[in-house]
Amino acid sequence: MYSEPTNPVRVVVLHDGRGRGQVVVPVSHLLDLKLLNSLVERELVPMRQADIVALTRAGKLTQVESAPVFFVLPTILDEAVAAHAECQYEIATVDGIERRQVALSTVREALRKSTCRVRVIRCTVPGEQLQLRPPASTNDLDQIFNSIRNFTTLRIKQRLEETLEIPPLPQTAQRIIALRANPDAAVNDLAAIVEADASLAAQVVSWASSPYYAAPSKIRSVQDAIMRVLGLDLVSNLALGMALGNSLAIPKDYPAEFTPYWQQSVFCSTAVEALVKLMPPAKRPSVGLASLSGLLHNFGYLVLAHTFPPHFASICRYVEANPHISHTAIDHHLLGVTRDQISAWLMQLWNMPPEVSVALRFQNESDYEGEHCVYAHLIFIAMRILRHHGIGDVPPEEIPLSLYQRHDLDPMKVAAAIDKVIASSEDIKKMAENFK
Repeated sequence: MYSEPTNPVRVVVLHDGRGRGQVVVPVSHLLDLKLLNSLVERELVPMRQADIVALTRAGKLTQVESAPVFFVLPTILDEAVAAHAECQYEIATVDGIERRQVALSTVREALRKSTCRVRVIRCTVPGEQLQLRPPASTNDLDQIFNSIRNFTTLRIKQRLEETLEIPPLPQTAQRIIALRANPDAAVNDLAAIVEADASLAAQVVSWASSPYYAAPSKIRSVQDAIMRVLGLDLVSNLALGMALGNSLAIPKDYPAEFTPYWQQSVFCSTAVEALVKLMPPAKRPSVGLASLSGLLHNFGYLVLAHTFPPHFASICRYVEANPHISHTAIDHHLLGVTRDQISAWLMQLWNMPPEVSVALRFQNESDYEGEHCVYAHLIFIAMRILRHHGIGDVPPEEIPLSLYQRHDLDPMKVAAAIDKVIASSEDIKKMAENFK
């Protein structure tokens, strides 16, 4: 007979210059590294999974026999875990994921025999206290200002763009935006703009040359890419996204297991484009704007690293320690504002299409129903399916059936379309390699 899980937990292995330890926390809770380190007077950070596996295979990390998800290490039990007699954990088996129960007294006894200390402290934030989405507010700008006031000692300047020191919209992007507004724009006009930027031209040609698009012969120019493979609308929007992505540096720090920025962007853009083609023609949004939104969906990651450099490393460590928690909740917990809010505001500042701003702002909210919601929903669906294939950093959560129904999408056909994208992973990675 089925029984409800008892105290489901996860184990986080941490280390610093003084050694290693493990923390056992409820699955639904956020491990608060700042709180933990203040209590134990350490500078602990999560160990990378690859390092844990290597140390275990080398015999330098020993697992508790009665509960192999635990290690023979100094251990901290969060108060919410210690309040129960048993805990449940997941372990990978040949047949998939298996849930197992273990008495906490059994774990404590095994650790005691190994002379490992076990402490009980409160070091997590309950899931129900986390803000999983930005507050329902019509003014993201106020929240961004409040966050800046909290996280910088600089005088708040009158203009937000000066305070954030955001670079100006790249000249190439300005020219593409102006061209998009021109109803008489032609292929030659766009090709001239793109070809004026050698790096951008190479990226567009690489995109069109990918085996994923199966061009009948070699793509030799931007004009070829437009006329024979991608089309004017798609190239103008992709070029715009590439130009914006190149405007900010890729941060050198990043969470462990992080999908490289441009890889994630290209996967999302390609997946969203595939989903648009599955929609009934009468309900289809612009494939160019959808692809652009997908390409820029993680632009907030770059903006966050640029805007809050002293705190970006901390965000990365929290993401490593809490991979099941949405980065929206982590951003808000640490900064009081989210990357989605900042990037959406920046799109507005740069006079980008409102569809893109909405897509970035509400991409993690499946129940958003405002204007242009289809662009946000397509990213929501694409990234959650890609996450099941190990791509991206959204939490592993189910997609509401109502979301498919709202946009006349067949879940089976959607899964098949994403499978086709995954089957072209090597081609997509090569496309991403040509980006800065």
